[in-house]
Parts: sequence; C-alpha cells; structure tokens
Amino acid sequence: MEYTPFPSWPDVAPKLIAVAAGREAADMVIQGGTWVNVHSRELLPDHSVAIVAGRIAFVGPDASHCVGPDTEIIEAQGRYILPGLCDAHMHIESGMLTPAEFARAVIPHGTTSMFTDPHEIANVLGLDGVRMMHDEAMMQPVNIFTQMPSCAPSAPGLETTGYEITPEDVAEAMNWPGIIGLGEMMNFPGVIHGDPKMLAEIAATQRAGKTVGGHYASPDLGPDFAAYVAGGPADDHEGTCEADAIARVRQGMRSMMRLGSAWYDVESQITAVTEKGLDPRNFILCTDDCHSGTLVNDGHMNRVVRHAIACGCDPLVALQMATINTATHFGLEREIGSVTPGRRADIILSSDLAELPVEMVIARGQVVAENGAIKVDCSHLNWPEKSRHTVHLGHALTSADFEIKAPEGANKVQANVIGVVENQAPTKALKAELPIIGGLVEGEGKVCQIALVERHRATGGVTNAFVSGFGYQGKMAMASTVAHDSHHMIVVGTNRDQMALAANRLAEVGGGITLFRDGQELALVELPIAGLMSDSPAAEVAAKADRMVQAMQDCGCHLNNAYMQHSLLALVVIPELRISDLGLVDVRTFEKIELLEPLA
Repeated sequence: MEYTPFPSWPDVAPKLIAVAAGREAADMVIQGGTWVNVHSRELLPDHSVAIVAGRIAFVGPDASHCVGPDTEIIEAQGRYILPGLCDAHMHIESGMLTPAEFARAVIPHGTTSMFTDPHEIANVLGLDGVRMMHDEAMMQPVNIFTQMPSCAPSAPGLETTGYEITPEDVAEAMNWPGIIGLGEMMNFPGVIHGDPKMLAEIAATQRAGKTVGGHYASPDLGPDFAAYVAGGPADDHEGTCEADAIARVRQGMRSMMRLGSAWYDVESQITAVTEKGLDPRNFILCTDDCHSGTLVNDGHMNRVVRHAIACGCDPLVALQMATINTATHFGLEREIGSVTPGRRADIILSSDLAELPVEMVIARGQVVAENGAIKVDCSHLNWPEKSRHTVHLGHALTSADFEIKAPEGANKVQANVIGVVENQAPTKALKAELPIIGGLVEGEGKVCQIALVERHRATGGVTNAFVSGFGYQGKMAMASTVAHDSHHMIVVGTNRDQMALAANRLAEVGGGITLFRDGQELALVELPIAGLMSDSPAAEVAAKADRMVQAMQDCGCHLNNAYMQHSLLALVVIPELRISDLGLVDVRTFEKIELLEPLA
C-alpha cells in the first residue's frame, strides 16, 4: 500500500500562523466569494480564504496580505464558498465500485469526506477484506474514514457468512490509521439482550475513544429502544418517520436521515426540524446505499442536500447536516466540516445554495474537480487473486434445485411471501394462496419465486421461497451476488430454467448481476472483486447497470431502483420477512418460519 499520512494541524501550525499573519505566502487564495459559515449559520459576502499545506490558514474580507508571487489565485466571483460535503453513513460496495472508483465518481459532486462501513466485503473475505478496503481508502485524495464492521453475521443463527467478525478483530482494527469507529451495530437484539460478543465489540470501540454506529431497525420505541441506546450506539439511520427521528435525538443519539438510490427517508423525518423545531445540530444527512447509476446520473451528497432543501429545510441548515454536524459527531470538528482556520481545505464553489451546482471542488488544498470533471488520479490497490474468486456453488445448478415440493395430497397451499415495499428497506410479511402443479408449488400473479444460493463454501445449498411486488412477466430470472448482508446469491424469477441459467452465469464470471429471459442474457454487470465490486470506471459500470434496469423494465418491473430492493431481500436484520441460507426469517421475532402453511 502506498499513501502518505496527511499532515496534522500541529504539524503545520507554524506555517498556518505565518500565512495568517502575512509573514509567509499562501499556496492558494480564493477571493471574492460568499463565505458559508456553518458554525454561525451565516452568509458573509466578499470574503477570501487562504490555504497552505492543504489546510485553511485565514478567512476574512481581505486576504491580500497572504498572497505571494507563487500563490495560486482562484476568483470566486461572488459564488458561495462552502465546506466539502460529508457522507456520514455509507457502503462503498453498494456503488458496485472499489474505493478508488467510488471516490472518482463522487468527487465532482462535492463529496470530500466519507464514513464508510465495509461490512459487505467483511461477510465475504473477513478482516482481510476490510483491510483491503481500508488501505485503498487511505490512498485517495479525499477523506475516506473506515468504520470497522461489527456484525458478520448480522444475525447469528439466522444466516451463514463467508467469514465472521470477532471482538478481537474489532480491537485490532481500532489501531489502524483510517479507522474512525465501529460500523452499524445491526444485531440490535443482541445488544438489547446483553450478548457478550456484541458488547465486547462496542467496549473495544469506546475504550479506543471512537464512535459506535447504530442500526435500530424496529418501530418499537419502548424499553427495547432504551436498552439499545444504553448499550452505546451513538447514531441511527434506520428511522423512517418523524417519531423515529425525534426519539433518537431525545435519547442523545444523532438521527441520520438517508436518501440513497432506493431509500427515501429524509422527507418523512425532516419535519422534526422544519415543523417541530428541534435543534438541527443533532440531525445528519447520509446516503447509506447508492449504486453507480445514481452516482453518475444524479449525484451523491449534493443530491441529498438538494432534496432536504426541497423538503422545506433551510439551505444553511441542510448544509450543516451534511458538513459540521457529521464532523462533530465523529469527533472531527477541528479537522473537517467547515471553512475555518486549521481545518483541511475541503471546499466547494457553487453559484446557488438551493440547487447546489458544484462548480469547483478543492480537497486538502488541491483542485480535484471542476465543472463535473475530475482533475486528479485516484490510486488503485493491487487487489489479490483471492478477492477475485469468491463464487463457489459446488455444482452446476439445474431447474430441479429451484423446485418447491408440495405437501402430500394438497391441491393448494398458503405460502409466506416476502412483500417488496417501493423506496423503503423494510418488507412486508404477506400470505398468498398458491396452486400446485405436478406436485410443485408455483408462483401466481404478483407472486414469483426467490432463491438464496449458497456461494461461500460450495455446499450446493439452495433455499427457495416466494416474493411479491416486482411485477415480472414471461419466463425470466435475475440473479445477484450482491445479497446483503451475507452476500450469497439471490435469484428471483418466474421460471426455474432461467433461474438456473442466471445462477450458473454468475459463477462463470466470478460474481455480479445478470438477467435472463427465454434463455437469453439481456444484461450483465460483472463484479469480480468479492462478487460485490468492479474496479472499472463508474461510467462503465453505470452503463451496464442502466442496461440492467432497462432489462428489468422489459420484464415488467417498474419499481423505482428495483435492483436495490432485490439486493436487500436477504438482509435478516430489517423487518418484516427475509430469506437466508438457513430458511425464511421473520425479522419481527428473529425466528425462522415455515414457507408453507396448511390452508385454513
């Protein structure tokens, strides 16, 4: 790994002081802009910023005393000078990109700091995978802080992962230079019931003086929620309504409101600030999951800020939620999140605060993007071979692997069915009366088949169930090795032959997403690294992802960002019903349930 630690404030304080006092020249001066001060929530016109050694030395109406013959001058021409944007909770793997290519995609959108939890790769490659993500993150020209994954598996006893994360792993990672805290503590029942392993991970993080990420995916705001908060998680991004946001901040947590590719949870929660008048400094904006198509076509944190403003939030408050609030939460207020002396010179120039066009991005005192074009290199890790060979099925699958046999003598059955909810992570636990043909239970109408194919240990295992909501028609199947969080393989289809074709194709290419109809492959996104990511440029991956979306639509699916819904159907920590390699899981009770029930 090749990276040079960024100089600390004390390392360069003599130079910062000398430039601010006018004894030495700045490396760069931005002059004549409107200073967006997120500390005081003010707009201050006709201000300039002096930068040296990658940090801000001076901000004031006149920085001419900081200018020397070699100082680079940037004319703001009245534009807003605002802090680089921070994404407080995200998973780089969900962009289907490596950290380098993810950074390359989001830098032109003004994101200069990310707090990323690589628990996707942790499920596939364990601590080694986390280290690979951490190391490439540290090589980037912007700030990518890593949260050590906490829950692999996310729900012990209900799924089998490729690797498990232990308290010893967490304690070790807390010494790595880029680790900022513990990733989302998804095993909230474990915390509530005092599970020693979960509490040991939290304790190791707290003793290291770092932040514990939360994940409380339950509508119960009573004693269970209080117990979870008492366990140590400091934030939560799983709220979906105003009451969730209010409950979290009242208990001393930060409410992280997310707008990802498929999660639209800002509008329903930001009323806690815009209507109820709660203190906005305890609210934070994040994305959680953004696929490459969203990054290339719509934006990243700039998209989230624009959305918050469109939902009625004051632009300055929305910017605080994407800058200083995040920095403060992670103990980095003196490092990032504002345009003030000593901080890293992470700055955006924009001509409009509401629409937030990102016209120039400066990171660590260097122009890294201008008018949507990247201006710097994003260095790649040399990903080892073991990271590229992670799909192990045990044998070539056939249609017989996807058969659901009916009970003896039955003509119809009642099935428990996973119900997809558009634009939300939770599902619904549905029931459907399904026909039996030739001794096999068949999907009907809105209900089609779903399978979880084991891919870590070559067991040949296939768990079959039913799902509703995609709207697929004809003989088709879609398969993905992105299958949060255990990342086996999810196959959804209307025809078992197509399901086998799709699954075998992903084994052939080493992972990714594919869609078959009538024996033909309509789209393929290769994700060779851990079956989760590509090290190709974001635009190339996004183009393939766009073809996948079109193929899904051609097969009758018109849900917004349906692929993201597909990828979460095995996430056994978010209610109500999920599939795992061990069976069908009712996440309301954290118990496995039978797929088929006798008709009443």
